[in-house]
Amino acid sequence: MKDRKMFASILFFFLGLIAMAQGGAPPPPMPPPPPGLPIDNGILVLFVVALSFGIYKAYKLSRKTV
Repeated sequence: MKDRKMFASILFFFLGLIAMAQGGAPPPPMPPPPPGLPIDNGILVLFVVALSFGIYKAYKLSRKTV
C-alpha cells in the first residue's frame, strides 16, 4: 500500500512537471495585410459587359415605344 502511494505521488509530481514544460513563448504576430487590392484587373471586361447591357436596354426601350 505504501509503495502505491509513493508511486502515485511521484507520478503526480512528474505529470505536473511535464505539464509546466509544455508551455513556451507565443508565436510572433502575423505581418500586417497588404494594402488594398488593385481595381484595374478585368476593367476591360467590365466595360464590355456594361456597354453590351446598355445597348440591350436601349434596344428594348426603342422596341417598346414603337
